Amino acid sequence: MPRLLGADEARAVSEAALAVPGADTVEVLLMHEWGGLTRFANSAIHQSTWREDTGVRVRVETKGRIGVAATNDFSKDGARRAATSALEMAKVLQQDPGFPGLAPPAPAPDQDRFDEPTAATTPEARADAVATLVAQAGPGFHAAGAYETSALEVAVANSLGQFCYAPLTQASISTVVSGGEGGTGAAEAYSGRVAAIDPEATGKVASTKARDSQQPRDLDAGSYPVVLEPTAVNTLVGFLAYLGFGGRAIAEGRSPFSGKQGMQVAAPSVSIYDDALAPDGLGLPFDFEGTPKQRVELIKNGIFRGGVHDRRSAKEAATSSTGHALPPPNPDGAFPLNLFLGTGDATLEEMIAATDRGLLVTRFHYTNVVHPIETSITGMTRDGTWWIEDGAIAYPVKNFRFTQSILEALSNVEMVGRDSILA
Repeated sequence: MPRLLGADEARAVSEAALAVPGADTVEVLLMHEWGGLTRFANSAIHQSTWREDTGVRVRVETKGRIGVAATNDFSKDGARRAATSALEMAKVLQQDPGFPGLAPPAPAPDQDRFDEPTAATTPEARADAVATLVAQAGPGFHAAGAYETSALEVAVANSLGQFCYAPLTQASISTVVSGGEGGTGAAEAYSGRVAAIDPEATGKVASTKARDSQQPRDLDAGSYPVVLEPTAVNTLVGFLAYLGFGGRAIAEGRSPFSGKQGMQVAAPSVSIYDDALAPDGLGLPFDFEGTPKQRVELIKNGIFRGGVHDRRSAKEAATSSTGHALPPPNPDGAFPLNLFLGTGDATLEEMIAATDRGLLVTRFHYTNVVHPIETSITGMTRDGTWWIEDGAIAYPVKNFRFTQSILEALSNVEMVGRDSILA
Protein backbone atom coordinates (compact mmCIF):
# COMPACT_ATOMS: atom_id res chain seq x y z
CA MET A 1 0.00 0.00 0.00
CA PRO A 2 1.20 3.56 -0.63
CA ARG A 3 2.29 5.74 2.25
CA LEU A 4 1.63 9.35 3.06
CA LEU A 5 4.43 11.50 1.68
CA GLY A 6 3.89 13.88 4.56
CA ALA A 7 4.34 17.59 5.17
CA ASP A 8 8.14 17.47 5.30
CA GLU A 9 8.52 15.86 1.88
CA ALA A 10 5.87 18.14 0.41
CA ARG A 11 7.71 21.17 1.76
CA ALA A 12 11.04 19.97 0.35
CA VAL A 13 9.57 19.40 -3.12
CA SER A 14 7.77 22.74 -3.12
CA GLU A 15 10.90 24.63 -2.06
CA ALA A 16 12.67 23.36 -5.17
CA ALA A 17 10.01 25.04 -7.31
CA LEU A 18 9.90 28.18 -5.19
CA ALA A 19 13.61 28.71 -5.78
CA VAL A 20 13.31 29.08 -9.57
CA PRO A 21 15.35 32.15 -10.57
CA GLY A 22 13.71 34.99 -12.47
CA ALA A 23 10.21 34.76 -11.01
CA ASP A 24 8.61 37.48 -8.92
CA THR A 25 6.24 35.13 -7.07
CA VAL A 26 5.66 31.37 -7.19
CA GLU A 27 2.85 29.11 -5.97
CA VAL A 28 3.07 25.32 -5.76
CA LEU A 29 0.17 22.88 -5.44
CA LEU A 30 1.08 19.28 -4.63
CA MET A 31 -1.35 16.37 -4.63
CA HIS A 32 -0.92 12.66 -3.95
CA GLU A 33 -3.89 10.33 -4.12
CA TRP A 34 -4.56 6.63 -4.20
CA GLY A 35 -7.48 4.28 -3.87
CA GLY A 36 -9.42 1.28 -5.08
CA LEU A 37 -12.75 0.85 -6.83
CA THR A 38 -14.84 -2.32 -6.90
CA ARG A 39 -17.75 -2.39 -9.34
CA PHE A 40 -20.48 -5.02 -9.48
CA ALA A 41 -23.47 -5.92 -11.64
CA ASN A 42 -25.94 -8.81 -11.57
CA SER A 43 -24.83 -9.27 -7.96
CA ALA A 44 -21.28 -10.17 -9.04
CA ILE A 45 -18.05 -8.20 -9.10
CA HIS A 46 -16.95 -7.46 -12.66
CA GLN A 47 -14.20 -4.91 -12.09
CA SER A 48 -11.66 -4.15 -9.39
CA THR A 49 -9.23 -1.31 -10.05
CA TRP A 50 -6.42 0.45 -8.24
CA ARG A 51 -4.86 3.81 -8.92
CA GLU A 52 -2.15 6.03 -7.50
CA ASP A 53 -1.24 9.44 -8.82
CA THR A 54 0.94 12.37 -7.85
CA GLY A 55 0.82 15.87 -9.22
CA VAL A 56 2.83 19.06 -8.94
CA ARG A 57 1.23 22.22 -10.34
CA VAL A 58 3.29 25.42 -10.37
CA ARG A 59 1.99 28.94 -10.99
CA VAL A 60 4.64 31.59 -11.67
CA GLU A 61 4.18 35.36 -11.86
CA THR A 62 6.75 37.66 -13.41
CA LYS A 63 6.09 41.32 -14.21
CA GLY A 64 2.34 40.71 -14.08
CA ARG A 65 2.46 37.76 -16.45
CA ILE A 66 1.21 34.36 -15.29
CA GLY A 67 2.33 30.90 -16.37
CA VAL A 68 1.12 27.52 -15.11
CA ALA A 69 2.78 24.14 -15.63
CA ALA A 70 2.09 20.69 -14.20
CA THR A 71 3.91 17.39 -13.87
CA ASN A 72 3.39 13.96 -12.33
CA ASP A 73 7.04 13.87 -11.26
CA PHE A 74 6.74 14.36 -7.50
CA SER A 75 10.42 15.12 -6.92
CA LYS A 76 12.60 18.17 -6.46
CA ASP A 77 13.86 17.91 -10.03
CA GLY A 78 10.33 17.47 -11.36
CA ALA A 79 9.05 20.48 -9.41
CA ARG A 80 12.02 22.55 -10.55
CA ARG A 81 11.40 21.68 -14.20
CA ALA A 82 7.70 22.52 -13.89
CA ALA A 83 8.55 25.89 -12.36
CA THR A 84 11.00 26.62 -15.16
CA SER A 85 8.37 25.72 -17.77
CA ALA A 86 5.79 27.94 -16.07
CA LEU A 87 8.27 30.82 -16.04
CA GLU A 88 9.05 30.43 -19.73
CA MET A 89 5.33 30.46 -20.53
CA ALA A 90 4.76 33.54 -18.39
CA LYS A 91 7.44 35.48 -20.25
CA VAL A 92 5.59 35.24 -23.58
CA LEU A 93 2.07 35.90 -22.27
CA GLN A 94 0.30 39.23 -21.88
CA GLN A 95 0.11 40.87 -18.49
CA ASP A 96 -2.85 39.87 -16.36
CA PRO A 97 -4.26 43.04 -14.77
CA GLY A 98 -6.68 41.01 -12.66
CA PHE A 99 -4.00 38.92 -10.95
CA PRO A 100 -4.71 39.32 -7.23
CA GLY A 101 -1.36 38.14 -5.91
CA LEU A 102 -0.69 35.07 -3.82
CA ALA A 103 -2.21 34.12 -0.49
CA PRO A 104 -0.38 35.68 2.48
CA PRO A 105 0.88 33.47 5.31
CA ALA A 106 -2.03 32.35 7.47
CA PRO A 107 -2.51 29.19 9.54
CA ALA A 108 -5.10 26.74 8.28
CA PRO A 109 -7.41 25.11 10.84
CA ASP A 110 -6.01 21.90 12.27
CA GLN A 111 -8.23 18.89 11.69
CA ASP A 112 -7.79 15.14 11.51
CA ARG A 113 -9.46 13.79 8.39
CA PHE A 114 -7.12 10.87 7.66
CA ASP A 115 -8.25 7.37 8.61
CA GLU A 116 -5.57 4.70 8.22
CA PRO A 117 -7.98 1.72 7.84
CA THR A 118 -9.71 3.54 4.98
CA ALA A 119 -6.42 4.32 3.24
CA ALA A 120 -5.32 0.70 3.63
CA THR A 121 -8.57 -0.98 2.52
CA THR A 122 -7.78 -4.01 0.36
CA PRO A 123 -9.65 -5.35 -2.68
CA GLU A 124 -10.57 -8.38 -0.56
CA ALA A 125 -12.17 -6.15 2.08
CA ARG A 126 -14.19 -4.30 -0.55
CA ALA A 127 -15.23 -7.63 -2.09
CA ASP A 128 -16.47 -8.85 1.30
CA ALA A 129 -18.50 -5.66 1.72
CA VAL A 130 -20.02 -6.07 -1.74
CA ALA A 131 -20.94 -9.68 -0.92
CA THR A 132 -22.73 -8.48 2.20
CA LEU A 133 -24.62 -5.86 0.21
CA VAL A 134 -25.75 -8.10 -2.66
CA ALA A 135 -26.92 -10.76 -0.21
CA GLN A 136 -29.69 -8.37 0.81
CA ALA A 137 -31.22 -8.43 -2.69
CA GLY A 138 -32.73 -11.87 -2.25
CA PRO A 139 -34.25 -14.25 -4.84
CA GLY A 140 -35.40 -12.68 -8.08
CA PHE A 141 -33.48 -9.46 -7.56
CA HIS A 142 -29.93 -8.41 -8.36
CA ALA A 143 -27.69 -5.55 -7.31
CA ALA A 144 -25.34 -3.31 -9.26
CA GLY A 145 -23.12 -0.54 -8.00
CA ALA A 146 -19.69 0.44 -6.79
CA TYR A 147 -17.61 0.61 -3.62
CA GLU A 148 -14.68 3.01 -3.50
CA THR A 149 -12.07 3.86 -0.87
CA SER A 150 -9.45 6.55 -1.37
CA ALA A 151 -6.83 8.72 0.30
CA LEU A 152 -5.59 12.17 -0.63
CA GLU A 153 -2.93 14.54 0.63
CA VAL A 154 -2.67 18.14 -0.54
CA ALA A 155 -0.08 20.83 0.10
CA VAL A 156 0.07 24.45 -1.04
CA ALA A 157 3.19 26.59 -0.72
CA ASN A 158 4.12 30.00 -2.09
CA SER A 159 7.00 32.44 -2.13
CA LEU A 160 5.26 34.76 0.35
CA GLY A 161 5.77 32.14 3.05
CA GLN A 162 2.43 30.35 3.07
CA PHE A 163 2.57 26.58 3.54
CA CYS A 164 -0.32 24.30 4.40
CA TYR A 165 -0.73 20.55 4.26
CA ALA A 166 -3.57 18.13 4.98
CA PRO A 167 -4.43 14.48 4.30
CA LEU A 168 -7.91 13.00 4.17
CA THR A 169 -9.70 9.77 3.32
CA GLN A 170 -13.06 8.96 1.79
CA ALA A 171 -15.25 5.89 1.39
CA SER A 172 -18.45 5.50 -0.59
CA ILE A 173 -20.82 2.73 -1.59
CA SER A 174 -23.80 2.94 -3.91
CA THR A 175 -26.18 0.41 -5.37
CA VAL A 176 -29.28 -0.06 -7.49
CA VAL A 177 -31.33 -3.21 -6.86
CA SER A 178 -33.72 -4.35 -9.58
CA GLY A 179 -35.92 -7.31 -10.41
CA GLY A 180 -39.46 -8.54 -10.30
CA GLU A 181 -41.95 -6.61 -12.41
CA GLY A 182 -40.22 -3.33 -13.14
CA GLY A 183 -39.21 -2.15 -9.71
CA THR A 184 -35.84 -0.64 -8.80
CA GLY A 185 -34.41 0.86 -5.65
CA ALA A 186 -31.26 2.85 -4.92
CA ALA A 187 -29.22 3.65 -1.83
CA GLU A 188 -25.78 5.09 -1.10
CA ALA A 189 -23.50 6.00 1.78
CA TYR A 190 -20.47 8.28 2.19
CA SER A 191 -17.98 8.81 4.99
CA GLY A 192 -14.40 9.71 5.74
CA ARG A 193 -14.05 6.38 7.55
CA VAL A 194 -14.61 2.97 6.02
CA ALA A 195 -15.87 1.69 9.38
CA ALA A 196 -18.85 4.04 9.09
CA ILE A 197 -19.98 2.47 5.81
CA ASP A 198 -22.68 -0.15 6.41
CA PRO A 199 -23.06 -2.28 3.25
CA GLU A 200 -25.78 -4.42 4.83
CA ALA A 201 -27.95 -1.43 5.68
CA THR A 202 -27.33 0.12 2.25
CA GLY A 203 -28.34 -3.11 0.54
CA LYS A 204 -31.47 -3.45 2.67
CA VAL A 205 -32.65 0.08 1.85
CA ALA A 206 -32.21 -0.42 -1.89
CA SER A 207 -33.78 -3.90 -1.81
CA THR A 208 -36.81 -2.70 0.13
CA LYS A 209 -37.32 0.13 -2.34
CA ALA A 210 -37.07 -2.30 -5.27
CA ARG A 211 -39.69 -4.61 -3.77
CA ASP A 212 -41.99 -1.72 -2.90
CA SER A 213 -41.71 -0.39 -6.47
CA GLN A 214 -43.22 -3.42 -8.21
CA GLN A 215 -45.95 -2.92 -10.81
CA PRO A 216 -45.78 0.88 -10.91
CA ARG A 217 -48.80 2.76 -12.19
CA ASP A 218 -49.05 5.58 -14.71
CA LEU A 219 -49.11 9.14 -13.41
CA ASP A 220 -51.00 11.91 -15.17
CA ALA A 221 -48.93 14.93 -16.15
CA GLY A 222 -49.36 17.83 -13.75
CA SER A 223 -47.97 19.74 -10.79
CA TYR A 224 -47.74 17.81 -7.53
CA PRO A 225 -46.44 18.38 -4.02
CA VAL A 226 -43.33 16.26 -3.45
CA VAL A 227 -41.43 14.78 -0.56
CA LEU A 228 -37.78 14.56 -1.58
CA GLU A 229 -35.33 12.16 -0.01
CA PRO A 230 -31.77 13.46 0.65
CA THR A 231 -30.29 12.21 -2.63
CA ALA A 232 -32.90 14.14 -4.61
CA VAL A 233 -32.32 17.26 -2.52
CA ASN A 234 -28.60 16.91 -3.17
CA THR A 235 -29.25 17.22 -6.91
CA LEU A 236 -31.15 20.49 -6.45
CA VAL A 237 -28.58 22.05 -4.15
CA GLY A 238 -25.69 20.88 -6.31
CA PHE A 239 -27.18 22.43 -9.44
CA LEU A 240 -27.87 25.64 -7.55
CA ALA A 241 -24.19 25.84 -6.61
CA TYR A 242 -23.15 25.18 -10.20
CA LEU A 243 -25.50 27.86 -11.51
CA GLY A 244 -24.76 30.69 -9.21
CA PHE A 245 -22.91 30.65 -5.89
CA GLY A 246 -19.57 31.71 -7.40
CA GLY A 247 -18.60 35.32 -6.74
CA ARG A 248 -17.37 35.89 -10.27
CA ALA A 249 -20.63 34.72 -11.85
CA ILE A 250 -22.60 36.92 -9.46
CA ALA A 251 -20.50 39.99 -10.31
CA GLU A 252 -20.78 39.36 -14.06
CA GLY A 253 -24.56 38.98 -13.98
CA ARG A 254 -24.44 35.31 -14.97
CA SER A 255 -25.86 34.06 -11.70
CA PRO A 256 -29.51 33.78 -10.68
CA PHE A 257 -28.39 35.59 -7.53
CA SER A 258 -26.87 38.60 -9.30
CA GLY A 259 -28.22 41.77 -7.68
CA LYS A 260 -30.17 39.80 -5.06
CA GLN A 261 -27.96 40.03 -1.97
CA GLY A 262 -30.17 40.58 1.06
CA MET A 263 -33.29 39.52 -0.82
CA GLN A 264 -35.66 36.64 -0.08
CA VAL A 265 -34.96 33.87 -2.60
CA ALA A 266 -36.33 30.82 -0.76
CA ALA A 267 -38.69 29.89 2.04
CA PRO A 268 -37.64 31.03 5.55
CA SER A 269 -37.05 27.39 6.49
CA VAL A 270 -34.29 27.05 3.87
CA SER A 271 -30.65 27.72 4.78
CA ILE A 272 -27.70 26.65 2.63
CA TYR A 273 -24.09 27.08 3.67
CA ASP A 274 -20.63 25.86 2.74
CA ASP A 275 -18.47 24.51 5.55
CA ALA A 276 -15.37 22.41 4.85
CA LEU A 277 -14.62 22.39 8.58
CA ALA A 278 -17.88 20.75 9.68
CA PRO A 279 -17.16 17.67 11.83
CA ASP A 280 -19.32 15.45 9.61
CA GLY A 281 -17.91 16.81 6.34
CA LEU A 282 -15.13 15.71 4.00
CA GLY A 283 -13.39 18.99 3.23
CA LEU A 284 -9.82 20.28 3.27
CA PRO A 285 -9.02 23.10 5.75
CA PHE A 286 -7.67 25.35 2.96
CA ASP A 287 -8.35 25.95 -0.72
CA PHE A 288 -6.07 25.39 -3.71
CA GLU A 289 -4.52 28.85 -3.33
CA GLY A 290 -3.63 28.18 0.30
CA THR A 291 -6.36 30.39 1.80
CA PRO A 292 -7.81 28.94 5.03
CA LYS A 293 -11.37 27.68 4.76
CA GLN A 294 -14.28 29.21 6.62
CA ARG A 295 -18.00 28.67 6.91
CA VAL A 296 -19.93 30.79 4.42
CA GLU A 297 -23.66 31.42 4.73
CA LEU A 298 -25.08 31.42 1.20
CA ILE A 299 -28.80 31.43 1.92
CA LYS A 300 -29.85 32.09 5.52
CA ASN A 301 -33.52 31.70 6.46
CA GLY A 302 -34.37 32.08 2.78
CA ILE A 303 -32.35 35.29 2.29
CA PHE A 304 -29.40 35.32 -0.11
CA ARG A 305 -26.34 36.39 1.87
CA GLY A 306 -23.65 36.27 -0.84
CA GLY A 307 -21.43 33.93 -2.80
CA VAL A 308 -18.00 32.39 -2.39
CA HIS A 309 -14.71 33.91 -3.56
CA ASP A 310 -11.23 32.99 -4.60
CA ARG A 311 -8.55 35.69 -4.57
CA ARG A 312 -9.37 36.96 -8.07
CA SER A 313 -13.11 37.41 -7.58
CA ALA A 314 -12.49 38.83 -4.11
CA LYS A 315 -10.22 41.51 -5.61
CA GLU A 316 -12.86 42.37 -8.20
CA ALA A 317 -15.52 42.64 -5.47
CA ALA A 318 -13.22 44.56 -3.08
CA THR A 319 -13.58 41.89 -0.42
CA SER A 320 -11.59 38.95 0.95
CA SER A 321 -11.28 35.41 -0.36
CA THR A 322 -13.57 32.97 1.41
CA GLY A 323 -11.19 30.08 0.66
CA HIS A 324 -12.94 28.57 -2.36
CA ALA A 325 -10.31 28.60 -5.11
CA LEU A 326 -10.01 25.64 -7.46
CA PRO A 327 -6.65 24.50 -8.91
CA PRO A 328 -5.09 26.87 -11.46
CA PRO A 329 -5.65 27.67 -14.23
CA ASN A 330 -9.29 28.13 -13.34
CA PRO A 331 -11.40 30.30 -15.65
CA ASP A 332 -14.64 29.44 -13.85
CA GLY A 333 -13.78 31.03 -10.52
CA ALA A 334 -14.61 29.99 -6.96
CA PHE A 335 -16.88 27.06 -6.17
CA PRO A 336 -18.42 25.72 -2.92
CA LEU A 337 -17.27 22.11 -2.55
CA ASN A 338 -18.75 21.41 0.90
CA LEU A 339 -22.41 22.37 0.82
CA PHE A 340 -24.88 21.77 3.62
CA LEU A 341 -28.62 22.25 3.76
CA GLY A 342 -29.63 23.40 7.21
CA THR A 343 -31.74 20.88 9.07
CA GLY A 344 -35.34 21.32 10.12
CA ASP A 345 -37.42 19.42 12.67
CA ALA A 346 -39.41 16.92 10.59
CA THR A 347 -38.91 13.22 9.99
CA LEU A 348 -39.55 11.63 6.61
CA GLU A 349 -42.58 9.90 8.08
CA GLU A 350 -43.98 13.23 9.29
CA MET A 351 -43.53 14.76 5.84
CA ILE A 352 -45.43 11.88 4.26
CA ALA A 353 -48.16 12.10 6.88
CA ALA A 354 -48.57 15.83 6.17
CA THR A 355 -49.08 15.22 2.43
CA ASP A 356 -52.67 14.82 1.28
CA ARG A 357 -51.91 13.99 -2.35
CA GLY A 358 -48.36 14.03 -3.70
CA LEU A 359 -45.19 12.12 -4.51
CA LEU A 360 -42.27 10.59 -2.65
CA VAL A 361 -39.08 10.77 -4.75
CA THR A 362 -35.89 8.83 -4.02
CA ARG A 363 -33.62 10.56 -6.52
CA PHE A 364 -33.32 12.26 -9.89
CA HIS A 365 -31.48 11.03 -12.97
CA TYR A 366 -29.99 12.58 -16.10
CA THR A 367 -30.69 16.10 -14.89
CA ASN A 368 -29.70 19.04 -17.09
CA VAL A 369 -30.04 22.82 -17.12
CA VAL A 370 -32.88 24.39 -19.12
CA HIS A 371 -32.48 28.07 -18.15
CA PRO A 372 -29.60 29.02 -15.83
CA ILE A 373 -30.89 32.42 -14.66
CA GLU A 374 -34.30 30.94 -13.86
CA THR A 375 -32.57 27.91 -12.24
CA SER A 376 -34.77 25.72 -14.41
CA ILE A 377 -33.67 22.09 -14.72
CA THR A 378 -35.14 18.97 -16.28
CA GLY A 379 -34.61 15.30 -15.53
CA MET A 380 -36.20 11.99 -14.60
CA THR A 381 -37.22 10.38 -11.35
CA ARG A 382 -35.53 7.05 -10.70
CA ASP A 383 -35.22 4.06 -8.39
CA GLY A 384 -38.20 4.58 -6.15
CA THR A 385 -41.15 6.95 -6.76
CA TRP A 386 -44.47 6.56 -4.96
CA TRP A 387 -47.87 8.19 -4.86
CA ILE A 388 -48.90 9.55 -1.46
CA GLU A 389 -52.57 9.79 -0.59
CA ASP A 390 -54.21 10.80 2.71
CA GLY A 391 -50.82 10.95 4.43
CA ALA A 392 -49.68 7.45 3.48
CA ILE A 393 -47.76 5.80 0.63
CA ALA A 394 -50.43 4.35 -1.67
CA TYR A 395 -48.57 2.73 -4.58
CA PRO A 396 -45.50 3.07 -6.82
CA VAL A 397 -45.67 5.17 -9.98
CA LYS A 398 -43.71 4.99 -13.20
CA ASN A 399 -40.71 7.25 -13.60
CA PHE A 400 -41.51 10.57 -15.24
CA ARG A 401 -39.79 13.66 -16.60
CA PHE A 402 -39.93 16.90 -14.66
CA THR A 403 -39.00 20.50 -15.47
CA GLN A 404 -38.70 22.77 -12.46
CA SER A 405 -37.14 26.00 -11.26
CA ILE A 406 -34.99 25.18 -8.24
CA LEU A 407 -35.56 28.55 -6.58
CA GLU A 408 -39.30 28.25 -7.18
CA ALA A 409 -39.24 24.86 -5.48
CA LEU A 410 -37.19 26.18 -2.56
CA SER A 411 -39.58 29.10 -2.19
CA ASN A 412 -42.44 26.65 -1.65
CA VAL A 413 -40.73 24.45 0.96
CA GLU A 414 -43.08 23.66 3.84
CA MET A 415 -41.03 21.14 5.85
CA VAL A 416 -37.30 20.35 6.16
CA GLY A 417 -35.89 17.10 7.49
CA ARG A 418 -34.11 16.98 10.81
CA ASP A 419 -31.50 14.41 9.76
CA SER A 420 -28.43 15.45 7.77
CA ILE A 421 -26.48 12.88 5.74
CA LEU A 422 -23.56 13.04 3.33
CA ALA A 423 -24.67 12.69 -0.28
